[in-house]
Amino acid sequence: MAEIISIWRNSLHTILDLYERKGISIWLFFPLLFLFFIILNITCYWWAIYTAFPYYMQTQEASHYVKLQIPVGFLGALFDSLSFFITIWIIKRALAAHKTSEYLFHLSLDLVIAILATFWVLFVFTFGGWLISLWESAPEQLVDRGTKYTTRAVQALQDPTGQENVKNIYFGLIMGVSAALPTCFHFLLFFLSFFRKCKLAFFSQKDESSPLPHQKPKDPN
Repeated sequence: MAEIISIWRNSLHTILDLYERKGISIWLFFPLLFLFFIILNITCYWWAIYTAFPYYMQTQEASHYVKLQIPVGFLGALFDSLSFFITIWIIKRALAAHKTSEYLFHLSLDLVIAILATFWVLFVFTFGGWLISLWESAPEQLVDRGTKYTTRAVQALQDPTGQENVKNIYFGLIMGVSAALPTCFHFLLFFLSFFRKCKLAFFSQKDESSPLPHQKPKDPN
C-alpha cells in the first residue's frame, strides 16, 4: 500500500508542477475557468432535462426551464471555480504532509466539497427559480420554493427506488458532475497508481523467473 501511495503522490506532484509551470495570469485564467464551468453546468443541465424529464419542454413551463439555465450556469460556475482553487490548496497541503494518514485526510476533504455541492444544487434551483419568477412577473415565495426542493430531496432519501425519486436522484447526480470532478480525479489517480504497482510487480516477477542471457535453463531431469 505504501508503494501505491508513493506512486499516487508522485503523479499528483507532476500534475501540480504542470499547472504551476503554466504561469497564466489569474486575471486571464479565472475568466476562462469560469466560462468552462458555465458551459459544463449548462450542458449537464440540458442533459439531465432531456434524459430525466423530457416532457418538461412540452408544457407551458418550457420557457421557464430555458431561462433557468442562466442562473444554473452562473451560480454553478461560481461554486465550481472557487472549489477548484480550494482543491489546489488541498493538494499542496497533502503533498506537504509527511504521514500517509495526513495525506489521505487532506485529499478526503474533496469529499466534503462534493457533499456541499449537493446543497448548492438545491440552493441554485431554489434561488434561481425564484429569480426567474420575478423576471416572468409571476413572483413566488423563496421559502415555498425552498420547501418544495427540500421535500423532494427528503423523499428521494426515504424512497430512493420510487419512479420520480430515481429521476430526481439521477438529475442531482448529473448536476453534481462538475463539483465531483476533483474527487473523481483523485480516485482516478489512485486506481492508476494501483495498476502501475501491479504492472511493476508483474514484470519484476517475470524478469526474476527468466534465465539470464549467459545462463542455460535448468534441466528438469
